[in-house]
Amino acid sequence: MNSFGLVVNLNKKGVRKLVRQITGWLTGRGCTVLIEEDIAAQLELPGFGVPKNRLYELAECMIVFGGDGTLLGTARKVAGTGTPIIGLNMGHMGFLTEIDLPEALPALEKLLDGEYDIEERMMLQANVYRQDKLVEQLVGLNDAVIAKGAFARLIQLEAHVNNEYINTYPTDGLIIASPTGSTAYSLSAGGPLVTPNLELMLLTPICPHALWARPLIIAPESIVKIIILSSQEEVMLTMDGQHGFNLYQYDQVLVSRSPQKARLVRLRGRGFFEVLRKKFHQEGDRNGA
Repeated sequence: MNSFGLVVNLNKKGVRKLVRQITGWLTGRGCTVLIEEDIAAQLELPGFGVPKNRLYELAECMIVFGGDGTLLGTARKVAGTGTPIIGLNMGHMGFLTEIDLPEALPALEKLLDGEYDIEERMMLQANVYRQDKLVEQLVGLNDAVIAKGAFARLIQLEAHVNNEYINTYPTDGLIIASPTGSTAYSLSAGGPLVTPNLELMLLTPICPHALWARPLIIAPESIVKIIILSSQEEVMLTMDGQHGFNLYQYDQVLVSRSPQKARLVRLRGRGFFEVLRKKFHQEGDRNGA
């Protein structure tokens, strides 16, 4: 890899100084650095700016300066190009990001030396049908979540897998997650952890008012259909917690495996369980565990 696109979350503390440092380090090693024009101007690096619609086409690899949310947004944008992504964690948990700040330059040295593998991660596609017409289509890496708004009342969601009726959930919502998303909202709602090399889908209820309602693991080729039965409550579909779409009574949400895949750069010597221990142990320490 010799051409790197930088995706920068300008809201992160210290990110401007770090990006300028990394840009100088990469160009000093003969690499090409590309940044979206508007962001490059704000970073006072206008010479590296390229049009937004060209950034993901020209770069051989995307380096994301931010947290998991910034990486998830980037994964959706590059899914159609197959451009690999590596994240430099400037967020809270940083479970998806590969590089922590203290090891930034040694980690990038490994990247330039070819000491990495590329993991292909299953993505999800959610189609919303209203009166038999497709009204929205979303793609994401972590999860599609159908959940109620601010009202305290439960919503009624009728669930099917491959046109086979499962049940009607009285619940705060349902999460349809990928293996990557098993460490996110699904985990908080009581779903299982899944190693990212698997391909499957998780159906995890959010605070269901039913003893029988437990998380389900289903085959990756399955099609999950959720029918909104509630008539008055606010209901929304969100993809990766970022892109939202309002739902109405009798809307149907069909979630399936996306034909697109996210390609994440993984440096050699870092395994899934090592990251799992490190990240969740740190989280426990912050909470006094």
